[in-house]
Amino acid sequence: MMAMNDHHSSHHTLRLTPFSPSLPLIFRQFLLSEGFVGIHTPKLIAGSSEGGSAVFRLDYKGQPACLAQSPQLHKQMAICGDFGRVFEVGPVFRAEDSFTHRHLCEFTGLDVEMEIKEHYSEVMDIVDRLFVALFDSLNERCQKELEAIGKQYPFEPLKEAGIEIDPLGDLNTESERKLGQLVLEKYGTEFYILHRYPLAVRPFYTMPCSDDPTYSTSFDVFIRGEEIISGAQRVHLPDLLTTRAEACGIDVKTISTYVDSFRYGAPPHGGFGVGLERVVMLFCALNNIRKTSLFPRDPLRIAP
Repeated sequence: MMAMNDHHSSHHTLRLTPFSPSLPLIFRQFLLSEGFVGIHTPKLIAGSSEGGSAVFRLDYKGQPACLAQSPQLHKQMAICGDFGRVFEVGPVFRAEDSFTHRHLCEFTGLDVEMEIKEHYSEVMDIVDRLFVALFDSLNERCQKELEAIGKQYPFEPLKEAGIEIDPLGDLNTESERKLGQLVLEKYGTEFYILHRYPLAVRPFYTMPCSDDPTYSTSFDVFIRGEEIISGAQRVHLPDLLTTRAEACGIDVKTISTYVDSFRYGAPPHGGFGVGLERVVMLFCALNNIRKTSLFPRDPLRIAP
């Protein structure tokens, strides 16, 4: 068979070179191998994603709307639609005036939601294995990039292990750091999970604990004494969801399509959200999240 365009073939050689995978790529690869489906949810929504005032409000053809604080409600609706396990990598918008080293007004969110068979610890198991895979891949396949960062911002490699601690109250940044120091000294790890947070400090869609409704089936994951992940089992019962929303001061009418999605029956489910830039900041021990973003957006910066 005669080769077509043979006179061009000698000038084009396919070169396969080793590459350093991005953190979102490793995230996707791990979750796809665990049976998750990648989805894309809208960033223009009616009402607010999680309640509260920290949203960017806008006019949507004459209707009030806002930029999504997270894909929370839509990824749960995917579970109601029998997807089983879903994830998303996409932009997240937070309007709070947080002038800190670890907050951005727009960041890349890595989100996961999954059906629970028996206990919300199944979600924490996925978190544990996901982040060990992420850290191992970064250390093995991104040595050149990590060395370049280390020359400008020297850092100690992350010490890893899994440990669960049951707290009695919510934590602020200072107490998070102190706890991080204690855990490192006692257990030799900088990666750990806290669970059973008080219900009052978690979003309305968080499931109360069955043995004590003042606590919730929620957890946070910490690296180097700072929180990078919030997760929980969700309320999948529409009446309880309505009650919880009202208790948190949310206008139920603005989330009626979300609540209605549970009325045909929904499995117990849970998930978590991760800020990509915060993971990079803490993995590389950088002292400011703005160093991890190509064009950071904070309360005072919207250009370039």
